[in-house]
Amino acid sequence: MLSYRASIPLSNHTLIRLAELIRNQRAERRCRWRRLDPAQQALLVLAHLRNGDTYARLAAGFAIGTTTAWRYVRESVDLLAALADDVHAAARRAARLAYAIVDGTLIPIDRLADERPYYSGKHKRHGMNVQVLADPVGRLVWASPALPGAVHDVTAARTVGLIDGLTSADVKTFADKGYQGAGGTIRTPFKRHRHRRWLPRGQRDVNRAHARIRAIGERAVATLKSWKVLTKLRCCPRRATSLVQAILVLQLVEEGRYSG
Repeated sequence: MLSYRASIPLSNHTLIRLAELIRNQRAERRCRWRRLDPAQQALLVLAHLRNGDTYARLAAGFAIGTTTAWRYVRESVDLLAALADDVHAAARRAARLAYAIVDGTLIPIDRLADERPYYSGKHKRHGMNVQVLADPVGRLVWASPALPGAVHDVTAARTVGLIDGLTSADVKTFADKGYQGAGGTIRTPFKRHRHRRWLPRGQRDVNRAHARIRAIGERAVATLKSWKVLTKLRCCPRRATSLVQAILVLQLVEEGRYSG
């Protein structure tokens, strides 16, 4: 078998922080021996999440079994996901911002026997709907639990409590037309009606300014999807939430914005 070196576009700070969490978890569980030490396990997990390396490739690279690689990744992802903020903590953090931007994105998945709930008519593919909250410069603030792709953005935002949380915290939030009717502090662009072909000039100007602000939120979506494991999930869709929340924690650690 051929092998080669590969790099992971993350800092040593993220590796050290994850290794510390793994080491503490092992101490709590009184684990006496593992094939990989905490630093090696952390490196394996980051290679899977950031580079999208498969379990078979990780097993060969770290000289362990495929099942062992799967177990190391799963327990680390669950450990990280437990540290992620809930929607109320995210809303309180967003309340310190001048405004926030919310957008929905689809995480592609493999096809399932029960396809309909996961098929997004907007994206024309199967996936999981994740709501992304960004700050005014496009940094990732929070990512919601994943819902089936057929769920509309405004329904997903209501289901995870994002709209109520932002409204309760009085956070002015910009969103696209998919959030029409959300109410609260959610600001959406003006929309043409069936019997009104053109918007007045004032409303068109407002929409252009709104679009310039909202476009910045695409940076947060791009940041989330820079973790290659989300290119296409090949696991059970129920694992999507844990993966997204684990990645959220790691991204905040990488940027030095994680307060936990």
